Amino acid sequence: MTKTRAAITGVQGYVPDYILTNKELVTMVDTNDEWIVSRTGVKERRILKGEGKGSSELGAGAIKGLLEKTNIAAEDIDLIICATATPDMIFPATACIIADKVGAKNAFAYDLMAACSGFLYALSTASKFIETGTYKKVIVVGADKMSSIVDYTDRATCIIFGDGAGAVMLEPTEDGLGIQDAILRSDGSGREFLHMKAGGSAKPSTHETVDAREHFIFQDGQLVFKAAVKSMADVSEEIMKKNNLTADDIAWLVPHQANKRIIDATARRMGVGDEKVMLNIQKYGNTTNGTIPLCLWEWESKLNKGDNIILAAFGGGFTWGSIYLKWAYDSNK
Repeated sequence: MTKTRAAITGVQGYVPDYILTNKELVTMVDTNDEWIVSRTGVKERRILKGEGKGSSELGAGAIKGLLEKTNIAAEDIDLIICATATPDMIFPATACIIADKVGAKNAFAYDLMAACSGFLYALSTASKFIETGTYKKVIVVGADKMSSIVDYTDRATCIIFGDGAGAVMLEPTEDGLGIQDAILRSDGSGREFLHMKAGGSAKPSTHETVDAREHFIFQDGQLVFKAAVKSMADVSEEIMKKNNLTADDIAWLVPHQANKRIIDATARRMGVGDEKVMLNIQKYGNTTNGTIPLCLWEWESKLNKGDNIILAAFGGGFTWGSIYLKWAYDSNK
């Protein structure tokens, strides 16, 4: 019996127009371009400006472009899963807001939160709806307005993050292509090293929490760096071994764009050369759930049907994972 798999049949990105360069950032916080680039690889990042604009603005932009590109009507979408760490509001789900903005009237929608690994978690989850035959057209969108939770007086974090979104269309295929395997992991003991201190049910918002600047990203940079290097490298190597893949078999590594040094370490561990690594952190910074689909969007013209692709991510939680997929279409035709 032929196995039904979930194939990516289209990808689209969306980034805001405003570019926050290192040169401008230096006027806001005590840092310099050389320090930022050498430690992170980031040269500039996009920032969403405008009153009342949240992550749904970014996600809707990506999905509108995706629907136009794939020539699929919004009414034909069965499900939208939004991976986000910066929802428009606690409830309703940002996915519901996005569905309304794009006119996906027949889709049900929900959010999935796993910090920077959320897009991989959502992609794996969405694939099951396709594989079981429950739905035919599912969109996974990763969207984050990280500028909304960045403390621009904290040079350890404000240099890293930017705003952006990317979306993929998933449809069934029986030709052996599509999502082949996923390995997803988490370790909640890592929560103390990367989190937002206040604003949740354990520590609700008060004047005191706002005054103490506890509604921004907190990160123990050195510890998170070490954990990310080990976890992303381990899981990427594991999924290769599990599927009998060598470095020569891999067409592309698509890593979460958290830090160029983490990306380089993961590629070395896999034995994959720089020419096979998708990298755009220099332009967009860490857009959290947007990084991996934004990479696929920018490299789409270089992707060929049957290409073996490894996706890898690490995020707060701690969460991490890797997905192995075979690209389902010739993007340059």
